[in-house]
Amino acid sequence: MDGENGIFKKSITEEELKLLPLNSFPGTIYVIEKPEQVNAALEYLSAQNSLGFDTETKPSFAKGQNNPVSLLQLSTDSKAFLFRISRIGLPKGLIKILASPKIIKIGVAIRDDIKILQRVTPFKPAAFVDLQEIVGDYGIENFSLKKLSAIVLGFRISKAQRLTNWDAPVLTEPQLLYAATDAWAALGIYSKLLEMQVDSEPFSTEEKAVND
Repeated sequence: MDGENGIFKKSITEEELKLLPLNSFPGTIYVIEKPEQVNAALEYLSAQNSLGFDTETKPSFAKGQNNPVSLLQLSTDSKAFLFRISRIGLPKGLIKILASPKIIKIGVAIRDDIKILQRVTPFKPAAFVDLQEIVGDYGIENFSLKKLSAIVLGFRISKAQRLTNWDAPVLTEPQLLYAATDAWAALGIYSKLLEMQVDSEPFSTEEKAVND
């Protein structure tokens, strides 16, 4: 704990990272790929105050080629919902969550995630919090989800599935776990930062929110 405010390390090396235990999402993963699965998922998510957020896109190895978003992940501590956007689009109820000022959506480097979702269906985002806009207040100088998980939560997460095919007919178990873990870890980091807040008052969600 050698951060500017004595709470967290400023940074972590790859060597230090390798010494940490590997961890992943411990809850139940729900894959939403049919219209009839959407409503039950949205009913649960709409009742939450905060959600971990991430997206996945099929990687492109051709210069200048950008693929549309494949997957949207929203997670609580115990349940992760993976919406196969390439199959079901962005349902109205899901857009309502993304545009809700009452439900905080937390992720890392999320501006591009929001933009790629807006290409599917235009919407006005609200209450999105990018952890990269917050961690500097705690003296942290590493901004990747992998290193933030290590510094703030004390464990390592795998990024081995990042460049796999997210439009595959059936997503593999490692893919599902990877996708759920990314959203879950973001929520966990946010919760820990709130617990260990630097100031006597918590940081303002409105000030830190990404609402393009």
